[in-house]
Amino acid sequence: MDYSRPGLLVEPEWLAQHLDDPAVRVVDCGFPDAYRRAHIPGAAGLPVHHYIKEPDPAGGEFGVLVMAPTEFEALMGGLGVGPDTTVVVYDDDNARVSTRLWWALNYYGHTNVRVLNGGWHSWLSEGRTVTFEPFQAAPADFRARVTPPVNASCEYLVAQHADPGVQVLDARSDAEWLGREGRGNRRVGHVPGARHLEWVRFVSRDRYRRFLPADDLQALLDEAGIEKGKETITYCQGGIRAAHAAFVLALLGYERVRVYDGSMKEWANRDDTPLTLE
Repeated sequence: MDYSRPGLLVEPEWLAQHLDDPAVRVVDCGFPDAYRRAHIPGAAGLPVHHYIKEPDPAGGEFGVLVMAPTEFEALMGGLGVGPDTTVVVYDDDNARVSTRLWWALNYYGHTNVRVLNGGWHSWLSEGRTVTFEPFQAAPADFRARVTPPVNASCEYLVAQHADPGVQVLDARSDAEWLGREGRGNRRVGHVPGARHLEWVRFVSRDRYRRFLPADDLQALLDEAGIEKGKETITYCQGGIRAAHAAFVLALLGYERVRVYDGSMKEWANRDDTPLTLE
């Protein structure tokens, strides 16, 4: 079995051959300190709002929902992403943050984005060139066009989670799923009827950290009870691991996949949303 949408991924060899292509913009989604130590030549570092979230009005690290269109336009434009740019994203954390940027770009209408398979781990393990020299892209004109079908609001999940034609995938850790880890939320548990599959299981545990072969990914989803043909809503704590799960579903050809962007940071801190530990 092959990936249904292999074009969502690029391999290090392909990227090495396109580093000087002006139509390609590489974005390092790791933390700024890691970017300053070393990164792929020609990669622009993600400078602010590490999880592509709105600012937190309470002064926390980040807010609940994806950053506003005007902020996202400024961020992408500053990274040199224009309407015709092929964006290649990577990180050093099993594609956790790069798939978040993949989702945010899709949400704002830019579908020409690919994830580097294995990210920094594969690039470094293959002995490819790195640099500590910062890269400053020429500014571009990015226009955000909201695409609601890839996002699920809290109200949408409340209305749809019990629908037999909709399935919900919880991508959090076992401890979060079982309520042993609350992540600072007022309540613990999971959405009633949700299926559980921790996001990190989609990635190999060797030094390359590549996405598992399609057959292995499908076996994991089958075991978790995530069917093709149904609408799927993914969630986690803040919509980051949920985007990773959504990327895997897209890679395997699942259609009608939405990320609940607010996830448990929103759901578990309201009083009108159901939670269960059963």
